[in-house]
Amino acid sequence: MAKVTDAVAALALPVVEQAGCSLWDVEYVKEAGTWFLRVYIDREGGVSIDDCEAVSRPLSDLLDQADPIEGSYTFEVSSAGADRALKKPEHFAAFLGEEVEVKLYRPREGRKEFVGVLKGYEIGDVTLDVNGAETRFSKQEIALVRLYPRF
Repeated sequence: MAKVTDAVAALALPVVEQAGCSLWDVEYVKEAGTWFLRVYIDREGGVSIDDCEAVSRPLSDLLDQADPIEGSYTFEVSSAGADRALKKPEHFAAFLGEEVEVKLYRPREGRKEFVGVLKGYEIGDVTLDVNGAETRFSKQEIALVRLYPRF
């Protein structure tokens, strides 16, 4: 059986594209005792509330028909956000040269968070330019990589 997120992504993709957006990610997570199904979308120029609604309504109907998830859950559609998590190879490829934050499971050099320019991605390993020094993080030590917007 396919993972819930894969099944939902397959259902969501045509709906998201019909709304003129792209599918960024699908999450199915338990928080504070409640299951959440989150569909993250993206669009050139940014995602509006109307974009979220244009995806949410028809996708909710499709989810009710296909019923890929047993039990109850809260369904959300939202923008991937300015500080979006990078998870897939295509995410990393799209943001090479951009500033990102890498969070580690265990401290390295006394810290667990590093901010730098994304220089490379290879089979889960991430390379950053941190203050002029090239630093490579292995897939096993990385808890999260996300864009690091400065305002």
